[in-house]
Amino acid sequence: MITRIAALLALLERFPLFIIQFMLRLSVGVVFWKSGQVKAASWSSTVALFRDEYHVPLLPPEIAARMAETVELTCPILLWLGIASRLATLPMLGMTAVIQLLVYPNAWPQHLFWASALLLILTKGPGAISVDYWLARVFLKTGR
Repeated sequence: MITRIAALLALLERFPLFIIQFMLRLSVGVVFWKSGQVKAASWSSTVALFRDEYHVPLLPPEIAARMAETVELTCPILLWLGIASRLATLPMLGMTAVIQLLVYPNAWPQHLFWASALLLILTKGPGAISVDYWLARVFLKTGR
């Protein structure tokens, strides 16, 4: 029985990390993209939401809303394609922190998942299914 469990664990450990990286890039990107689409669909409602519900300090609601919309409509595309993936995670991590700390502190399980996915991409890279990987192989002559 112990031998079978060890064999199963060894098999699971061979599962390719790049598949997990790709799935996380897709899933966290969809969350931000959908939010950006909602913001773009009704600008007046978006500004009202930032003014009346989110109460982001230090920034006027119009500026905070435009910043959020820009991140939500650009960074997911970069993540999906795997272009400047690590850089794209930074504003998304910042937004996640702001949302968690200032807007919806009780939604920490969801924000923890987003942050975990983004941190994996930031620290381990986008994986082999990405433009970043291809560019590194071609221009940096890496085999990773």
